[in-house]
Amino acid sequence: MARKETSENPGRLKQIALTYKMTKKVDSKVGLVVAAVGIVTFGVLLAIGFLIDHPFYLGILGFLLAFLAMAIVFGRRAERAAFGQMEGQPGAAAAVLENIGRGWSTTPAVAMNRSQDVVHRAVGKAGIVLVGEGNPNRVKTLLAAEKKRMARIVADTPVHDVVVGDGEGQVPLKKLRTTLLKLPRVLPGAQVTVVNDRLRALGDLMSNMPIPKGPMPKGMRMPKGR
Repeated sequence: MARKETSENPGRLKQIALTYKMTKKVDSKVGLVVAAVGIVTFGVLLAIGFLIDHPFYLGILGFLLAFLAMAIVFGRRAERAAFGQMEGQPGAAAAVLENIGRGWSTTPAVAMNRSQDVVHRAVGKAGIVLVGEGNPNRVKTLLAAEKKRMARIVADTPVHDVVVGDGEGQVPLKKLRTTLLKLPRVLPGAQVTVVNDRLRALGDLMSNMPIPKGPMPKGMRMPKGR
């Protein structure tokens, strides 16, 4: 067990170091901000400790709270930097949906057109959520077509649609996960499974594409979208 824990620690430290390097490329002040938060938190608790004549106990508490505050601030700034790098990249919404949490099942690229506007699908206790990426006008057409296609087998399930973007009526990428989690839960777990099975039977863009196994042949083009 000790050997296993020893082997895992270097991996975690390496991951933290890698995250810090990636974050620093976007947020050059991340190190100074995190350090300042830790120093201020520890300093405030230690000062209170001297005032009440318990510097030792408040010093230990200050150290623990400083570490916690630094971790929270670093996590938020790293997340913000990651979203900043992903924003505008094809498939960014799918990456967010894949990490939305337990209770959700995500199917990337259930619909796509020749302009590479794409619709992803997430299913959870809130029902079905269709998430579109790309030109808002073209995405709305894709969303309407996908809703019509699904209506044949899941007509009794709530369907929400979201367009990712910074325009009016759109949801910024960084708020996509929060938006889905705020949706009211109306389906029991068993019904979510049933809906997922029905949608899998319906198929999606990737499973319906006649792509051969192995590497994609050179010069092969994506089939025309609907």
